[in-house]
Amino acid sequence: MSQQKEIKKIYALPLLLALVLAAGIGYWKSIQDRLPEGVYETNGRLEATEVQIATKFPGRLAQVLVAEGDRVKAGQLLARMDTKSLEAQRAQAQAEVMRAEENLAAQQANVHLRESERKLAKQDLARFQELYERGHASGQQLDQQQARADTAAAALEAARAQVSAARAAIGAAQAQVLQLSTEIEESSLRAPIAGVVQLRLAEPGEVLGAGGRVLLLIDPNDQYMNLYLPAALSGRLIVGDEARILLDALPEQPLVAQVAFVAGKAQFTPKEVETRDERQKLVFRVKLRLSEPSATPQAKPGMPGSAYVRDRQDVQWPEFLVR
Repeated sequence: MSQQKEIKKIYALPLLLALVLAAGIGYWKSIQDRLPEGVYETNGRLEATEVQIATKFPGRLAQVLVAEGDRVKAGQLLARMDTKSLEAQRAQAQAEVMRAEENLAAQQANVHLRESERKLAKQDLARFQELYERGHASGQQLDQQQARADTAAAALEAARAQVSAARAAIGAAQAQVLQLSTEIEESSLRAPIAGVVQLRLAEPGEVLGAGGRVLLLIDPNDQYMNLYLPAALSGRLIVGDEARILLDALPEQPLVAQVAFVAGKAQFTPKEVETRDERQKLVFRVKLRLSEPSATPQAKPGMPGSAYVRDRQDVQWPEFLVR
């Protein structure tokens, strides 16, 4: 008896598979038969805008403040890098600013001193010039006073140059402080958009290089499906045309969408399309964006489904595509 049961099972399995396949083909044909003229169906996969949260500078990851599935707001702090080394460098740079400012004050005082010396040397030169003209001073004495005045003028110019150098040193030290402050600020990784944490790619304690990925965010309010359509059909679509998406997981909930983009250049069908014959065809990429993604929270990026477009907007949608 047990042997007969086993034989029945062996024959029953292929029969069951054949019935399932026949039912699937029948369902597909029934959908095609339900499509009125002017409505076209193609397959695709729902996607959403993704944003990589990555480090700008290399370092050790100190904290990750969110988990997968968390909803975050734009500007929200998501993770922090270890900034102890940067903070120490900034403190040193701030000390350099103070040192440079003190040096500037000393150089400015030196300028005042050199100005006084030059003024005195010019006055002495003028007196000796008058004495020389009256015959009460020799030419040698006049030359000595001229040399003294020239030396005082050169010393003043040198002192003024030192002031300029001190100001430049302050600027360089302040720029270093600003750079380090910017690096410390950018070590706090914030959400550039409101979205949902899709993946947590690194954990506290890991050492990451520049551009090391920490989190992946998706924008649930920007969900779309890319289609690849022949020129004859894509040429009749324009941005803003209404469309429909029917996900395999939600066969009774048609999603309203709009044509958001129609490529201006043909391409070969992408490699993820199932058959080689299909991949070798030239098609145009058409992007459908969900009109109200928040109205159907069950719709998730990655879900496969069918997309429906019309070559004329006066064509009525079939009943199964109308909410």
